[in-house]
Amino acid sequence: MVMRFRTIIGGLIGLELLFVLLWNSGFIAAEYGLPNTGPWTLLLWRYAALCVLLGLWLIVSRRWIWPGRRALGHTAVVGVLAHAVWLGCVLVAIDMAVPVGIIALVTALQPLVTGALSGLVVGERTEARQWLGLILGFCGVAIAVGARLTLDTETAALGYLLPFGSVVGITIASLLQRRWARRGVSQSLPLDSTLFFQSAATALAVFLPAWLLERFATQWTTPFVATMAWLVVAVSLGAYWAMWRLLSRQEATRVASLFYLSPPVTMLMAWIAFGDKVIPTDLLGLAVAAIGVWLVYRRRAIQPTLRPGPTPP
Repeated sequence: MVMRFRTIIGGLIGLELLFVLLWNSGFIAAEYGLPNTGPWTLLLWRYAALCVLLGLWLIVSRRWIWPGRRALGHTAVVGVLAHAVWLGCVLVAIDMAVPVGIIALVTALQPLVTGALSGLVVGERTEARQWLGLILGFCGVAIAVGARLTLDTETAALGYLLPFGSVVGITIASLLQRRWARRGVSQSLPLDSTLFFQSAATALAVFLPAWLLERFATQWTTPFVATMAWLVVAVSLGAYWAMWRLLSRQEATRVASLFYLSPPVTMLMAWIAFGDKVIPTDLLGLAVAAIGVWLVYRRRAIQPTLRPGPTPP
């Protein structure tokens, strides 16, 4: 009995580590891929490939279903907000040379924002500590971003503001999905079907900006193809698989808390991969934001944001 318990605990820890590494490697892989193409074109290739793979899987496994117009519309809206808007803002910011650690710190605010606004949008109770945690989270981000804006004379201020667009996009998607589910007007689809329709909607949404702004310009080098393969297979499929395995084995609040490891893990990965420097205000901002997260999670945590969850970059 004791040995079995240790095996289960060890498996969970290993799965959590796998999820965190795969999820946050998306930031690093995106920075590797962008010198070969534009941000919107990278998104187009990634989600077109993901759509093809999932479509083939659904056909071969005979899991293809037509969800109906309402479910398809809801899934598409959530997909565009949670994938195209979220990742579009992230990738454009990376393309403008904003450090990926700072981007990860800003986007990690999303669950706090969702938890605080749930009371206003879907009628869920919002406690005072959630608002306080959100305020502290924003203060931590303001410290880190403000210092970077002061010191960085090359990157446009817009680059540092774009990740907040990611937070807005995925927060709206999450609140819409909660509202539809609460009213009983949202049909729950299998994970693979959901991701397929969201991927198709995302590819369609980014087609025009990829064409008009970048003309689909791509250098199909071996490193770029390998990077795209990693983003599609390891991040979009592998990280999602690990997340849902975790959700099937433990409470959702613990899994949701793993997203707050994104900033420090991404900063470490960026330092190893690109030599990105971490300045004292980055650490100070991270510490203040962590206190805000602790306030939210110390008793009753907010629920995970989306099905199939926040999108990796």
